[in-house]
Amino acid sequence: MRWELAVREAAVLGEGPTWDPATGRLIWVDILSSRIHTYATSDGRRTVMATEQHVGAAKPRAGGGLVVNLRDGVGLYGPDGGFSWLVRDPVAGRRANDAAVSPDGALWAGTMRYDEAPGGGSLSRIAPDGTATEVLGDASVSNGIGWSPDSRLMYYIDTPTGRIDVFDFDGQLAHDRRPFAAIPATAGHPDGLAVDGEGGVWVALWGGGAVRRYATDGTLDLAVPLPVRCPTACAFGGPDLTDLYITTARVGQSAPHPLAGSVLVLPGAGRGLPGFAFAG
Repeated sequence: MRWELAVREAAVLGEGPTWDPATGRLIWVDILSSRIHTYATSDGRRTVMATEQHVGAAKPRAGGGLVVNLRDGVGLYGPDGGFSWLVRDPVAGRRANDAAVSPDGALWAGTMRYDEAPGGGSLSRIAPDGTATEVLGDASVSNGIGWSPDSRLMYYIDTPTGRIDVFDFDGQLAHDRRPFAAIPATAGHPDGLAVDGEGGVWVALWGGGAVRRYATDGTLDLAVPLPVRCPTACAFGGPDLTDLYITTARVGQSAPHPLAGSVLVLPGAGRGLPGFAFAG
């Protein structure tokens, strides 16, 4: 399995790739540049939209537009580009990070402190009507979130733990957190994740220059080296959901690889799961 270049970019902190089947586009963000990017795989057309705050994630809405995890809370962009706050909860020194839409159409939104202080972040479930339920109040760097093919399990990463954890998922909330797979520090730090149609869990390894796939029993199944030091997240996309797109970063690197900040792709990596649109 070999990587290819999908989008050449110099993102400071590229993150959160998401396939939008309604438009045939990959959506991703540059957190620290406050930008939302899209890329159409059919013709290579790209768009870039500025946000007024650092943006941790942008996901499609069922009626068009985007739900966004911003520094001060969760906001909505309508199909016409108009913006409104859904949940506004500013906390000094804290910003948004990764987020994902669950099978019931809610947004699971993570936060972290800019200084990455232990326990300074959180993971919350944002219902379509804006009701916010804090699920974890002591996360450090809340990151990857995903669900098993049968939606009975939820996978989650708090990066400093060096683990992928798994919860039981009852259709709305997550229970019984436990370790799924441990990543040695020598291999990098777990960041964003994606679950494929067989239930395998793919994870981007920050500082490790690779993505890995873990089988349903948590054993390491595959490791794919990448040219960049800091891949951040991955998602299946393309018309058949067979290509794994990988966002990358260049922040904190004195001599980043020329492709750091670009989007890479592993063509034919497997078959992904259809995503869910935010129901609000």
